[in-house]
Amino acid sequence: MIPAIYRKLGVRPVIHGSGTTTRYGGSMLRPEALDAMREASQALVNIDELNEAAGAAIARMLGAEAAFVTAGASSGLILQAAACIAGADPAKITRLPDTRDMRNEIVIQRAHRFAYDQAYRVAGGVLVEIGLARRTQPFELEDAITDRTAAVAHLISPFTSPPGTLPLDQVIAIAHRRGVPVIVDAASMLPPRESLTKFLRLGADLVSFSGGKGIRGPQSTGILAGRSHLVRAAALNASPNQALGRAAKTSKEEIAGLVTALELFMAEDEASEMKRYTDVCATIVEGLADIHGLRVVVEQDPVNRVLPHAVVYFTPDWRGPSGHAVQVALAQGDPHIYVQQGPTRAATSTRSPSTRSTSSPATRRSWPRACARSSPGGRARGCRTANSWKTSFELPPIN
Repeated sequence: MIPAIYRKLGVRPVIHGSGTTTRYGGSMLRPEALDAMREASQALVNIDELNEAAGAAIARMLGAEAAFVTAGASSGLILQAAACIAGADPAKITRLPDTRDMRNEIVIQRAHRFAYDQAYRVAGGVLVEIGLARRTQPFELEDAITDRTAAVAHLISPFTSPPGTLPLDQVIAIAHRRGVPVIVDAASMLPPRESLTKFLRLGADLVSFSGGKGIRGPQSTGILAGRSHLVRAAALNASPNQALGRAAKTSKEEIAGLVTALELFMAEDEASEMKRYTDVCATIVEGLADIHGLRVVVEQDPVNRVLPHAVVYFTPDWRGPSGHAVQVALAQGDPHIYVQQGPTRAATSTRSPSTRSTSSPATRRSWPRACARSSPGGRARGCRTANSWKTSFELPPIN
């Protein structure tokens, strides 16, 4: 059924098999979070007080020194950079993004370069890239840290830390010996819930998480947690202050919704949640098992697939369209079904909470139909044949 507001606007709901990607709607907001947002809308409060109270509540849940509600994880990266470059100095805060004569360099491993690191440059950060695509030596980080270094950035995300790159604990040890903070982007690493505390326990100074995605709070919220002096500096650079972060405003309703969603997220039984994920993945595998030329399995590992994934491999016996052609056919179908090709020879995508169940007959039928009606296409970029494409789906929580 199409919600009335979307029908009025002429927008169709989609089947989101591409993770909790913002472009396709993110995740499904918890009903309790929506109730909290509606309740918060019934009165006016001082936003500074609300920021402080909500941050204190989140910090207690995470065991962090301090926390702050951001306007999404990318906003958290902007505030990380602003806090490390300008600190709490009002003169410097006012000047951002003009960082001339400031410590403005942010060191980052080449393997960790990604589209969202532009957020560091929004605040005036100058990225200093070290290492190769799949290898970084400790001496390279040591050499890159100078009196111009404001922070070392570290990305924690699937398929971004191949063997040979510097792990977080080593980055922290090297940076802290030189008195430099380490800022972490862990936007998509929830669940597992241990991510909320693990990186802080290792010594990361500021960690940014998405408040949507796995937590299922408002999609336009995030959590910034870490050292109290840096969180305070981030808050001074953020709304409601007239500073760089004013453009990334969070409302009283969003703050209330996120706190509520986080409380529920942390109270849930993760083992039961993983079991539900696995069951939905198994349903997908069962639905595709008899198609000749496909190898369909459930995969999970502690690094790249921290959640169960249903993964479709095109074997050498596959005589149908290329993986890219299947992806396009699904996206152009009715309903639109979005999956995602991944790095080089392997494509990954996660099944988002935006759809309540992937086990509906319509969803299972769409795959074979899409394969049948797609014309054979060219080979996927980076593949020897069209056989190496794969997709994965992440089971949504049951609402």
